[in-house]
Amino acid sequence: MVDRIRRIPEATVARLPVYLRSLAELVDEKIATVSSERLAEMAGVNAAKVRKDLSYLGSYGTRGVGYDVEYLLFQMSRELGLTHDWPVAIVGAGNLGQALANYGGFTQRGFPVAVLVDADASKVGQIIHGVRVHHIDELPELSATLGIGIGIIATPASAAQDVADRLVAAGVASILNFAPAVISVPDGTSLRKVDLALELQILSFYQEHRDLESDGAPPHQAPLAPG
Repeated sequence: MVDRIRRIPEATVARLPVYLRSLAELVDEKIATVSSERLAEMAGVNAAKVRKDLSYLGSYGTRGVGYDVEYLLFQMSRELGLTHDWPVAIVGAGNLGQALANYGGFTQRGFPVAVLVDADASKVGQIIHGVRVHHIDELPELSATLGIGIGIIATPASAAQDVADRLVAAGVASILNFAPAVISVPDGTSLRKVDLALELQILSFYQEHRDLESDGAPPHQAPLAPG
């Protein structure tokens, strides 16, 4: 397993969930086989990239027929570690943490929210969307007892690094950070970041330039903010 993970490029790993979603749609439509061209169209990439990515899984399809959809879906799910559940701990029981706990898509996709953790003692013991809140000091015991596979940081930026350190110390090797902060983790720990403000700023850029173009003004005439 380790050798297989090492030889699959990170860019390919990032595209596998997109292929997986497309394959799930094909299964729902009761389509048995799919060509690399069709899968590429659904995923928004080119067919050569699809064929290269799938070759890392040892799947090459059949000339003139394509790929078996259900088998490829299983193969990809196994590669992504989705053939079993990964219990999730959400650190931060504020508005964002509560909203994440209420998102049913996590459980449906194999990421059940096992526990909410917070440093605020007044929140400890509360049941939020069916999940009990525990104090952050209990994190090591909870991780061991519940088999936490992934930690989600949903705290203010000022607390994010401390939370990451606590998750690592508790043996949680995969972290998803929603806090608007840059954090560091030791080698061997996987870290992904979801920056909602950054995504909105990118959309703002396109919206600004779209409006300028609709008004007939060249984009380069837009005033620049100081600094």
